[in-house]
Amino acid sequence: MKKRLALVSLLAVLATGCGSGDADTDTLKFLGPEDPKTFQPVIDGFRAKHPGVQVEYTQIPFDQLNSTLQQRLAARDTTIDVYTVDQPRVSALAARGFLTDLSDWKDRVKQAALPAQYDVNERGGKLWSVPIWTSDQFLYYNKTLLKKAGVAPPPSDPAKRWTWEQTVAAGKEAQARGGAQWALIPEQIEQYYQLQSLPESLGGGSGITGPDMLTPALTTDGWVKAMTWYRDLFAGGLAPRGVGSFQTSPLFTEGKVAFLAGGPWDVGTFAAAKDLDWGVAPYPYFAGGEQVTPTGSWSWGINPASKNQRLARQFLEYAALDPEGNLLTTKATTIIPSNRAAFEKYVPTLDALGGDKSKGAGEILTYDADHTAVARPRSVGYIQFEDIMTKTFADIRNGADPRTRLQQATQEVTTAWNQLR
Repeated sequence: MKKRLALVSLLAVLATGCGSGDADTDTLKFLGPEDPKTFQPVIDGFRAKHPGVQVEYTQIPFDQLNSTLQQRLAARDTTIDVYTVDQPRVSALAARGFLTDLSDWKDRVKQAALPAQYDVNERGGKLWSVPIWTSDQFLYYNKTLLKKAGVAPPPSDPAKRWTWEQTVAAGKEAQARGGAQWALIPEQIEQYYQLQSLPESLGGGSGITGPDMLTPALTTDGWVKAMTWYRDLFAGGLAPRGVGSFQTSPLFTEGKVAFLAGGPWDVGTFAAAKDLDWGVAPYPYFAGGEQVTPTGSWSWGINPASKNQRLARQFLEYAALDPEGNLLTTKATTIIPSNRAAFEKYVPTLDALGGDKSKGAGEILTYDADHTAVARPRSVGYIQFEDIMTKTFADIRNGADPRTRLQQATQEVTTAWNQLR
């Protein structure tokens, strides 16, 4: 009888240990959309500080990432410990219980992160993820095309930032007299990330309002004016139809575009392009409007179903709060670290990446991070909103009346959000 009781007790202890959510192992499973080479430096750095620990990274293509995460997290899949989070989706993921509460890190993250990089990780007064990268947008210009047209290039000084009106006028000259095929192209040509800044500059807001951020506001004067300007880019032959986002920067590399509104990741690409003479200037704004620049990128979060909570927190702490680790996340790609100390070390390297051609990029980054950066709105309905807006931008780009199409989008967003109330 005593032997039976002892055996039962032993089995109970073993069962408790095996079923505990805190039963860490020495292997961390990490999931995201980036090429594995991107994260190898930070993984190597983390392992050097934690001998014996393994980090297994799984790449999921970007267009499949969100659906894959939704399915696996909803099933409480324990084979994901840490995953990358597109920042405007934090609220939706937190609302569904797909992120571990990191609120005990609030003060540390506020102190470590760039100004626009904290709030995007909060929902309901709690911190759900930590920022890893941030972003900005520049105005790249083709020096050869502008010189042929007799157009002076825009200055790199943020205090002398061009307006969109100035940029379009110069682009038209480059088309008429410089041999440019296209005057001005937004790199993410139908994506909310880049186009949000247009209505924001004209006082139109983000398109989302209300105490619960579940009320569309897409028919303001600012939105209608901005989208009319956007439609006219394509209707007037200044920018191409039938070209998708990220299919645009190759047109600039080929010397066909006078101005490209693109991200800092393009600096490395353009620096490697032979026979391309280019420069970089601050992202434009509308005359009489606010100076607004896109920002935001990826944060990292922890799966609540993970059995490696302690190890996952250590990995996030190294990648986000330790300047060394955060800087390593950018070593293999041209992306901006969100940790302030890492950012300050990174800026000179970006400035020098393209030699004289990229000179001034660091000053623009620093100024925009502190003065003009506006993040995408935080809403549990952002996922539906972004999908609808991508289609809306595509229709306007192809000639749809802006006011009418924005009214239609308002109805579509309202219907989608009724399920969330």
